Amino acid sequence: QVQFVESGGGLVQPGGSLRLSCAASGSIFSIYAMGWYRQAPGKQRELVAVISSGGGTRYADSVKGRFTISRDNAKNTVSLQMNSLKPEDTAVYICNADIRYNALGGVGNSWGQGTQVTVSS
Repeated sequence: QVQFVESGGGLVQPGGSLRLSCAASGSIFSIYAMGWYRQAPGKQRELVAVISSGGGTRYADSVKGRFTISRDNAKNTVSLQMNSLKPEDTAVYICNADIRYNALGGVGNSWGQGTQVTVSS
């Protein structure tokens, strides 16, 4: 089993900043890509940002220039620095990772419980 511990969500005013962190633990041999999704009421889950094991990144067009994703491979963590937040960024943010479970090549995709981000004045 794999567990994600997510932190950093909360209430922030428009234009403000938050930093989300996610630490993975459990049956982990290694982690490939790690990323953050978000889901707002009435909308489908959306990929916000993803980072590869080598540090390559991709972002949703709506957050480019405002969000920065990073990771610490030694600690199996991924973070999302969110700047210039807008009300439309309000959503539950969910940590996700592609995980290698053992040395024989078993892989899978795991999800966190999510953390609420609310951008409002």
